[in-house]
Amino acid sequence: MVKQCAVNKKITKQGKEVFVCDTTRSKLLPVLQSIQDKKGYISDKDMQVTADRFGIHPVEVYSVITFYSFLTTKKKGKHIIRISNCMPNIMAGSKRIEREFERSLRINIGETTKDNKITLEETGCVGLCDEAPSALIDDELVGNLTPKKVKEIIRNLKK
Repeated sequence: MVKQCAVNKKITKQGKEVFVCDTTRSKLLPVLQSIQDKKGYISDKDMQVTADRFGIHPVEVYSVITFYSFLTTKKKGKHIIRISNCMPNIMAGSKRIEREFERSLRINIGETTKDNKITLEETGCVGLCDEAPSALIDDELVGNLTPKKVKEIIRNLKK
């Protein structure tokens, strides 16, 4: 496998031009995001292939995946609901909204519905604290959540 160069540099060393493959990990995250976009998760094989491309140990790839909450090594549902659990959201009632999602979907946080359509997760701030309680549903921010909105969201996702 060809090593992935983050940056190709041309430097002058002892009067000669030398091309250097900068193997810093600046492209590791975009590569992992691309794999996940295509497959929905990052498998052990994907981690090994990526590690080989970057010339690093697979555990280093795994550590990046587990550091970023939006990357995963597990298959998830077609739709992902991420409920914000930052303090402004908790104070605005996000735990009540979380319980409503769990009750309506018949799953707990961290689980996927039996039909593999919806995964329910908690996440840190989604940047919508002024409209708390809020969530990230797939790639869409949704604020001012109420139990009624939860039912509507679920109904739309199940279509």
